[in-house]
Amino acid sequence: MATQRAISAIHTATPNNVGDGFIGLNAFHPQGSRPFNPFLLLDHHGPMTVQPSNKPKGVDEHPHRGFETVTIVYKGALEHRDSAGNHGKLFAGDVQWMTAASGIIHEEKHEKEFSRQGGQLDFVQLWVNLQAKDKMRPPRYQDIASTRIPTETLANGGQLRVIAGELSGLQGPAQTFSPVVLADLSLSAGQSETIQVPTDYSLMVYVLSGSAALNGESLQRGQIALLNHDGESITLSTTADAKLLILAGEPIHEPLAAYGPFVMNSREELIEAFNDFQAGRMGVLN
Repeated sequence: MATQRAISAIHTATPNNVGDGFIGLNAFHPQGSRPFNPFLLLDHHGPMTVQPSNKPKGVDEHPHRGFETVTIVYKGALEHRDSAGNHGKLFAGDVQWMTAASGIIHEEKHEKEFSRQGGQLDFVQLWVNLQAKDKMRPPRYQDIASTRIPTETLANGGQLRVIAGELSGLQGPAQTFSPVVLADLSLSAGQSETIQVPTDYSLMVYVLSGSAALNGESLQRGQIALLNHDGESITLSTTADAKLLILAGEPIHEPLAAYGPFVMNSREELIEAFNDFQAGRMGVLN
């Protein structure tokens, strides 16, 4: 029988607005401590009401270097374009996995037709660190439609979707540079599920909606639990419907230097990133 991992800490996300169109919560960020390694940031924007507008709101063009951004849309629609020539629209269930690596400029806004109509928006953005050997690779872009994400309807109800890595026999479609598991789990009222994750992976569970018990300890919407490396399994149970985000991966044991939109290994590399951005070496948005 697999040993259950003990909870090491529970953090409550704090209010956080990004740009002029994304309202929500921040669970952790790269300027904080590093128990979430290899993940750097988790913003949960929504559920929020978008008022109809002919001018899409969101975040205007900005640079990134040294990591990957992952956007998971649960309600509404977003639109992305970047200096590498990528352009994509994300609707409910879709995922975008953008590897900034050596540097990219992009913007993220409400999708034009969604902006004109207005409605409910709910999405997550996650930053995933890159090892030093990968930080200066060329940028890469993965548009992952919901139809490509393997989904299992569980015996007791609810669903498991695996976006990256392998979990419960499902293999996610996202390509990653280091071992990462990213999945969301919908549970029905009264359901209990046990999930196994390799002991050497860092493991976190974030509550997207509702509430759940993790190994018997209560978690509410906007809370994230960190697990110790002392077992192979966790048990999640609910008394009402809940949706959870599961994050796991091999920690990256390297120095971390983070400032604003850049995450590198040293202060000197951060300065170089700012200089490259200001000199236009990360490209331009047309």
